[in-house]
Amino acid sequence: MKIERIWAMPNKETFSILPIKKLLFEEVHGGLWIDPFSNGKRIVQTTVINDLNPDVPADYHMHALDFLKMFESESGDGVLYDPPYSLRQVVECYKGFGKEVTQETTQASWRSRHLDEIARILKPCGKAICFGWNSAGVGKTRGFVLQRVLLVPHGGSKHDTIVTVETKEA
Repeated sequence: MKIERIWAMPNKETFSILPIKKLLFEEVHGGLWIDPFSNGKRIVQTTVINDLNPDVPADYHMHALDFLKMFESESGDGVLYDPPYSLRQVVECYKGFGKEVTQETTQASWRSRHLDEIARILKPCGKAICFGWNSAGVGKTRGFVLQRVLLVPHGGSKHDTIVTVETKEA
């Protein structure tokens, strides 16, 4: 497993942070990639992108779980999973787009339901690239093997961004 630690300034557009941009260039190759929280950014032409914000240019404007459920089992080559990193951010995100905040969107199981769907839709040997404040990723219990961890410290009291690259076991 490769572990890297590269300093960078924080940015709400995660994929524009230089070490993360470099990692994506190295890891994302061809096939069908799925991004439930795209912020309007399409990493490769074959990425299907979703964003809750109707003002963001995306293929879909759905709740991430509903978006992930659209895909057939073992149909994706990769998933980019860059959700709000905390339940507070989930609430802010939903309210910011005029969406109703429900018990379902503020429970810790909100994230695990997404990860269950990611495990279902990825092909064997497919990649999950997850972003957040922890290194849990999709996880071994869902049949994934951790290949790479990128720690992006932002300095001061800012949380590090942690990126995991995992592959689904064959």
